[in-house]
Amino acid sequence: MHSAVWTAQFRRLVMVVFACLFALPCTAARAGAPEYPVRLSEGMLPVIGSWYWHNRELEPQAYKHFLDIAVRHTPYNVLTTSLRVTRRELADAGVHAQIKAAAAYAHARGLKMVMDLDVRLARQAFRHTYPGEQQEMLRLKEVALADKGTVEVSLQPLHLSDHMTGNTTPYIALGGRLVRVYSYVDSKAGIEPDSVRDITNQHCVVKAATAKSVRVAIACNPSTKGRKACVMVAFAHLTPAVFAPHLVSFQNTLVRSYADCRLSGIMKDEWGFPPSRGCLDRNDFWFTRFRAAAYAQRTGGRDLVRDALLLFRPERGRTRQRQAAINHFMAMSWQRNADIENAYYRVAKAVFGPDACVCTHPTWMPYPGIHEFKKNGLNWWAARRDLAQTDESCPFCCRTSLAKKWGSGVCYNQFYATDVNRYRSELWFSVLGGCRVNYHPRYPRPRNDPESGHTALLHGTLMRGECRVRLLPFITRAPLDCPVAVVFGHARAMNWAGPLYKDVGIEVVKALRRAGFPADLIPSSEIASGALKLADDGTVTYGPQRYAAVVLYGPEFEPPTTASFFARAAKGNTALYRVGHWTMDFDAKPFDGAAALPKQMTALPNATECAKALLAHLRTRGIAPQTPNNGLRPAMRGQCRLTDGTEILASGTRKADGDPLNGTFQLAGHKMTVDVIGLVAVRLAADKGLEALAVGGLKHIQIGTFALTLERRADIALWRSPNGKWHGVLQGYHGPVPPALTALTRDWLRLAVPPPLPR
Repeated sequence: MHSAVWTAQFRRLVMVVFACLFALPCTAARAGAPEYPVRLSEGMLPVIGSWYWHNRELEPQAYKHFLDIAVRHTPYNVLTTSLRVTRRELADAGVHAQIKAAAAYAHARGLKMVMDLDVRLARQAFRHTYPGEQQEMLRLKEVALADKGTVEVSLQPLHLSDHMTGNTTPYIALGGRLVRVYSYVDSKAGIEPDSVRDITNQHCVVKAATAKSVRVAIACNPSTKGRKACVMVAFAHLTPAVFAPHLVSFQNTLVRSYADCRLSGIMKDEWGFPPSRGCLDRNDFWFTRFRAAAYAQRTGGRDLVRDALLLFRPERGRTRQRQAAINHFMAMSWQRNADIENAYYRVAKAVFGPDACVCTHPTWMPYPGIHEFKKNGLNWWAARRDLAQTDESCPFCCRTSLAKKWGSGVCYNQFYATDVNRYRSELWFSVLGGCRVNYHPRYPRPRNDPESGHTALLHGTLMRGECRVRLLPFITRAPLDCPVAVVFGHARAMNWAGPLYKDVGIEVVKALRRAGFPADLIPSSEIASGALKLADDGTVTYGPQRYAAVVLYGPEFEPPTTASFFARAAKGNTALYRVGHWTMDFDAKPFDGAAALPKQMTALPNATECAKALLAHLRTRGIAPQTPNNGLRPAMRGQCRLTDGTEILASGTRKADGDPLNGTFQLAGHKMTVDVIGLVAVRLAADKGLEALAVGGLKHIQIGTFALTLERRADIALWRSPNGKWHGVLQGYHGPVPPALTALTRDWLRLAVPPPLPR
């Protein structure tokens, strides 16, 4: 295999797998059993299905029903499993016993259970152990003061719930308290900073402080006429505080309590602060005294409550102080949430072994925008996973960059819909987008669905299509070739007091996609992490991807080290571009970024002009486009190219198991004549001879001097090892290996395709 794709260690693993599986008997062990293995073996990229437990799964041996179906009718290797039960938690002995029994049953049948052991599924246990470490939200309300009497202010908590609380207690408010009240003079230029007074103890009386509301009466007098007041109230919610001092130790203890289970790993799904879709006007902030202490430590003693007023409202002459406060506050969000995610990763490996799989996505809404900023600080690229993962409609530019960050080659996107046909769409445009599907049960599911959406995907040919797609990792583990990286300023994008707020450069990516050039979207914090690197020749790289061009999009608030990185990159082969001014560093202190950046970096005024310059450069470099699309997602029929030179032709516009591809196409620079179903992937060696091939429903293929015809269709994967010997996989074919294939090699791994579930 190509050295950039298969390491020597991985090749040896595959050969061992072949040797073991080839020794299996070629006849069924019992009537009705598949003749050959259905599931892929260790070392291969898995096929992932999601399994959600409701109350019925906690009944004695109830887990067997779905597992038996999954064994017979899916190619799943891994089941990402989570509780959706009523008033039961991971800390309950009965829940633990049921998970242990289910994991053992799944393991015995060749299925790997990866369990959700998130502390949010043990919120009552955490509260009982650490009652003073619940997450708070600081809510702010501004009122005008009079010259006499009292002004009464009432604030209520938000109702917070998500997929993890739908069948149990939401993130309810447990109590409310007054934190502080500030009085000040307001003007067109903002709050007059010298007028700000803390009047909490002098003029304010708490009339009520409960989980439902906090009411505060502010006494007025002639000196308060024309002034305003900001009332700050904190509501504690039923969930561990992100900055709680005992959160990580509780998390570790919870995971270790399941060490006696035959789990193959653990998952963490959409971690972060509780979900808050509303109140994005900066009048509420995730808060605790623990976060305030951490904020003071990183800012040289600044008071987070006082700075919350600055985050909420501009103050005259303090724009830079406000920008710096926002930068620190938001950086705390993504860094602390990433620390919790990565501690989870480490304890998973310590408890379940180095091969334990840590998976499921850190994405939430899942767009790199304001909702994600508030929930996790857009920590997607810092939350470690063994396999890159996203969910729902996450932009493909994020999926492909995450695949390169975590080295999985592809990104698994957890997808759900009510219409089963949409899963077909997701499967096939994912192939052309360098991704795979994590099969979430149908959702929102119809009320009359007795299987909670789990089996609706198994009746037709969707799993047959997935089996064709799963052949690709046999010939390549390379990610989608994206010749451009858009590196957006992480701090700047989240700073509502700075330029280009919320703009991460998606419009540049969309313009490139419409012309057939996929791009990776990467936060600038990946420079500091060391993940965005320079190759020996100075080319900018991210994992195996070498970039023809990189855009620094919105560098305001970047540290000087970002300029140093690009100064070194200017000596290499990557063309450099910049959109947006750079006048301040992370602490909003003056910084001449334009002078610090290399002269070779072209400054452009906006996303439109940037895309034009990039397209001109790519065409000058002779980089061939891939199949264009509408800019949002790949096409469902077309071609793509991977970083190792593998080219894929695929189509699933009409059928879940793939459309017929019959005719002559241009692939890998050659004419290719095919009669296949769904997909064909080809990689040529340096001498232009065939090096690797994966085909669905092969009847005939000819490319260059290589030709292969079968009497009956079959799915095959075929590749040369470094010594020139061919190895192959034959899938969904009954009977002896066809002579046309044995003429190439006798080293064939046989795989069966699971039958559809009868309706």
